Amino acid sequence: MKPITGKLLSIATLLASATGVTGAEREIKITDNYLHIPVSHSRDRVRITMSAPGMDLMPINVRITDGEPDYWVFKDVSALKGKKLKITYPDNVKGIDRITLAHDLPDADRIYHEKNRPQYHFTTRRGWINDPNGLIYNNGEYHLFYQHNPYERDWENMHWGHAVSPDLIHWTELATALHPDTIGTMFSGSAIIDYDNTSGFGSKDNPPMVVAYTAETGDRQVQCIAYSLDNGRTFTKYEKNPVIDSKERWDSRDTRDPKLLRYGDHWVMVLNERDGHSFYTSDNLRDWTFRSHTGGFWECPDLFELPVDGNPDNKMWVMYGASGTYMLGDFDGERFTPRSGKHAYTRGSIYAAQTFNNIPAEDGRRIQIGWSRIGHPGMHFNGMMLLPTELSLRTTKDGVRLVSQPVREVEALCTPAGSWTDLTQEQANEAMKPFADPDRLRVRVTMKLSHATDARITLGRQNLVDYDLNGTTVNGWFYSPQDPTSTELTADIFIDRTSVEVFIDGGLYSYSMGRELRDGEHDEFRFHGNRVTIKSLEVFNIDSIWE
Repeated sequence: MKPITGKLLSIATLLASATGVTGAEREIKITDNYLHIPVSHSRDRVRITMSAPGMDLMPINVRITDGEPDYWVFKDVSALKGKKLKITYPDNVKGIDRITLAHDLPDADRIYHEKNRPQYHFTTRRGWINDPNGLIYNNGEYHLFYQHNPYERDWENMHWGHAVSPDLIHWTELATALHPDTIGTMFSGSAIIDYDNTSGFGSKDNPPMVVAYTAETGDRQVQCIAYSLDNGRTFTKYEKNPVIDSKERWDSRDTRDPKLLRYGDHWVMVLNERDGHSFYTSDNLRDWTFRSHTGGFWECPDLFELPVDGNPDNKMWVMYGASGTYMLGDFDGERFTPRSGKHAYTRGSIYAAQTFNNIPAEDGRRIQIGWSRIGHPGMHFNGMMLLPTELSLRTTKDGVRLVSQPVREVEALCTPAGSWTDLTQEQANEAMKPFADPDRLRVRVTMKLSHATDARITLGRQNLVDYDLNGTTVNGWFYSPQDPTSTELTADIFIDRTSVEVFIDGGLYSYSMGRELRDGEHDEFRFHGNRVTIKSLEVFNIDSIWE
C-alpha cells in the first residue's frame, strides 16, 4: 500500500481503501471481555472491518441481524480494554447497534453441555472449524490451532482458532490466534520452535514459536510467517509477508498449507502446489528457495520419519495429503523419493490430518489429529476433531504399512462396564441390552465367522462394523487380515453423541463416520450373521472431557 500524502484522511477512509468497505462507522470503548454479535442465517453476509490501536485491520463477513437472532457469536476483546474499537460497515446494514459488550460468553452455562455436543472430542464453543493447524508441543502443552470461523456455523472468514491441552484429551479454548488482514484470510499451516533463533524473531533464551500459514488473497494464495514469544498466546506477523508467492512458477492459484520441519542444519517447507507437494528450504524461515516437487497429492501435506517395527536402524519417511493416502520413501532434505504407495490406512469423515511437531525425544511418538467432516444438528457450532492417534510403521504381509491407534491417554477416560468371552450372537445381543441408546461408549470385540460369509454389528439401523468375508471388505472398503485364511476380526469402537470411530485389528485399518441420530427411536446393539462367535466382548463407559 503506497504512503498517503496530502490532507489527513479519516480512519473510515483508510479502512475503505484497505478493505473495500465503505459507509458508516460505529465506535465502541472496550470496557469488558467480549463483543456479542447477533447472527441470523436468514440474512445475507455483509463485510465489516474492525480496528483498534495496535490491532491489524480485520475485515470479516457476518450475517448481522436487527431481528431475533438464530444465535449469538462473540469476539474476545479483553486485550483491548481501555481502547476504542471502530467498526466500519455498509451504511444500509442494520443490526450493528445490537453488538454489545459482555463479561461472559453467550449462553456460557450451556456451552459443552448442549444436546448434540460431542463429549470426548474437541469442538469449538461457537462457529465453524475444519483443518487442524500448527500442531505442536511446547512447555508442557499440546497446541491445537485450527481453521475457524468464529462468526457463523458455516465456512467463511478463515481465522486460526487455538486450544491447549496437558494430555491431548482435555482442551481449553483460548483467544483466536490469527485474524484475517489486508493480505487475506488465514488458511492452513504449521508451527515449529526456533530454538537457535535462526529467524531473529526471539532469542536463544526465549526461542520463538514460528508459524507458516497461507493467506488467501482473492486471486491467489501466498505463504506468510508469524511468530509468538509467549507460547502461542499472541502472534506478530512478519512485516515482509508474504515470504513465498509462487504464482509465476505454477499457473494455478492452488498453493497452500505449508508444513515446516527441521532437517539437519536447515528448515524445510512442504507446500501443496497444483498437483502435488513442493519442497522449499531456508536458513532463517524468512527467505525460501524452491528445491523439488512430487506429484500425486492434494492439500494439507505432512512429512515425517518413523522406525519400522520400532527399529531405530530401519526408518522410512511418510508423506501424505489431505485425503489420508500416503507414500513411503526417502528424503534427503530437498527431495522426496517414493519407494512404496500410494496406500490408505483410514477412511470416512477424516480429512486434512496433521501430526505434532516438537514431541520430546524421550516420548518419541508421532501423534496425529484429523478434522472430522461431521455436522451437529441444531447446534451453534460445526465440525470436530477426531481422537488423537499414534502413528507407526509395521511390517505386514503386504509390506510396510502405516498403523493408527488411539493415544494411550484415551484409556484414562474409559471405565470397564462389562467383559465376556465365547458368546453366541444371541448371548452377545443380550449382554449389550443395558447399553442401548449410548451417550458415549467404547466397545471392543473379536468376532469369528463359521459357515458364514459376513458378520455385522449394528446400533439401531446403522452398521458400525460390516465384515464381508467373501468380498474381503469392512464397511464397503477392501481389507484383508494378516492371516489371509483367518475368519476373525477385531474392532475397537468409540461412540460419541454425533460420531463413531472404529479401529480394526489394532489399527491396521480405521474409519470414522457420523452417528445416525433419530429422536424417539430405541437404538440397541445387535450382532448379525450365521454362526458368528463373539470370542471376546468388552464394554467401557467414557467420561466427558467437559465435566
